[in-house]
Amino acid sequence: MNKIFTVSILGCGSRGREAYGNNFYLLPDKFKIACLCDINPKQIEIAKSAWGVSDENCFLSPEEFLKEKRSDALVIATQDRDHVDMCIRALELGYDVLLEKPITPIKEDLYRLLDAQKKYGGKVVVCHVLRYAPAFVKIKELLDSGVIGKTVCIDWIEQVAYWHIAHSFVRGNWHSEQQTSPMILAKCCHDLDLLQYYAESKCETVFSFGDVVFFNRENQPKGASDRCQTCKYKDECVYSAERLYVAKREFDFDRIEPLPKDKDDARKQGWPFNVVDLSRPITTESIRNAYENSDYGKCVFACDNDVVDYQTVSMKFANGIVANLTMTGFTQFPGRKMTFHGTLGEIEMDEENDYIRVSRYGKGTEMLSVKQLMRDAVKEDFGHGGGDVMLVRDFYNALCGNELETTLERSVESHLMGLAAEESRKTGQACKVHK
Repeated sequence: MNKIFTVSILGCGSRGREAYGNNFYLLPDKFKIACLCDINPKQIEIAKSAWGVSDENCFLSPEEFLKEKRSDALVIATQDRDHVDMCIRALELGYDVLLEKPITPIKEDLYRLLDAQKKYGGKVVVCHVLRYAPAFVKIKELLDSGVIGKTVCIDWIEQVAYWHIAHSFVRGNWHSEQQTSPMILAKCCHDLDLLQYYAESKCETVFSFGDVVFFNRENQPKGASDRCQTCKYKDECVYSAERLYVAKREFDFDRIEPLPKDKDDARKQGWPFNVVDLSRPITTESIRNAYENSDYGKCVFACDNDVVDYQTVSMKFANGIVANLTMTGFTQFPGRKMTFHGTLGEIEMDEENDYIRVSRYGKGTEMLSVKQLMRDAVKEDFGHGGGDVMLVRDFYNALCGNELETTLERSVESHLMGLAAEESRKTGQACKVHK
């Protein structure tokens, strides 16, 4: 019989509740959700109602919650700059921790957390969920098999999609580097983690360009209002909150992570609508009211955003592999495109167009479906290509004493790459990752 571990969730927003909490709840033979903590009482109400957590086990103060250990494991899914202090306190209390990414944008705090883990001995699993997504696992298997020989260089594009960058990084929680993290960590911590994972080497040097080229005042249309509901362009602007959250869409938010398609109202119960509107169920009226009274209704050209809307990073690894990463918010659909160029062949992956193509020089090609790999491994959850649920399953294995898929040291390595890239972007000079 499996051991059942108790788990508490600190930060019951979209990731803490939807990505991790719901997946814990779907594994009652492995986990029991014991306690909840969030500074927003609405988030607590949604979570406790969904999982049957009693009022006495719900907290609105992180300080009160962290006075004592309340379960075997703890999920920390708060804002980026709160992660390290909360995680160190959790380790002191004896928790094993599932820590939302990015860990922190502060280099000194990365080392503080490493020191604390060594001192207290608890497990810290950083939520690099794409490491667990079946298609990305398959890429690693193909590289390890030697099918393309020695990897020489990697080209990688992170397509954020025009509506996603507007939602999360212009209007949303991650619009400000000073409040959260620079874009290269906030959005591309997955990509940096996977690049050093696939390269199987430490990164030595990075060089980066990037800026806020579009989402600023100088690009606001003449006569536009600072809020969408009063703007004369609200029915035609592609970034209009009215179009994105209320109007019947001609586009699909979730080509990679599909939500139910039978009714528009059914789609609007999930992300990104459930971040804008904390009503349950979400209706056209409730979401319109939510955006009209929050930052999600601001004109994208009149926000106080400072994270870049495009960035390129060139990386040189210690083993000689070179990688180029491009993050852009100016794409129709989300998803990653990547090509691994080897001495005997190439591997290409395109999430949006649903393929992995393995080409062996002079020997033809093999095609695989990204979505079919996901469906073969994961039946009940499509989050991050199946990575969310697979991470929760692996966390259970880690609690049982099995070897972790990734370590805190490796997670820190990818964060150091990101911080060096941001330094390079700001200084215009190549930067060493390890100084």
